[in-house]
Amino acid sequence: MNTPDQCQNMADIRAEIDRLDRQVIALLGQRFAYVKTAAKFKTSETAVKAPDRFQSMLQQRRVWAEAEGLNADAIEALYRDLVNHFIAEEMNHWHQSQTKQS
Repeated sequence: MNTPDQCQNMADIRAEIDRLDRQVIALLGQRFAYVKTAAKFKTSETAVKAPDRFQSMLQQRRVWAEAEGLNADAIEALYRDLVNHFIAEEMNHWHQSQTKQS
């Protein structure tokens, strides 16, 4: 692993960005596993969508983005997209679990 200052050329930089992106994607996979598991604890579609939690989560991600010197609007958009996808997936799992219980 090289720090940005240790990179000697574009190949080094690209290798480090690829390494980081691989870690980010692995972490998103872990996050998705929690999302799928959460479905079994939800009692309604409203609980799955959790609009209040969604908004507070977005606000917290904005704070974290700003603390890292990132554009809060860009990070919010990224998480809004990601979490909306995960909510749709969780809803599918929730519906499947309701069907199995019937």
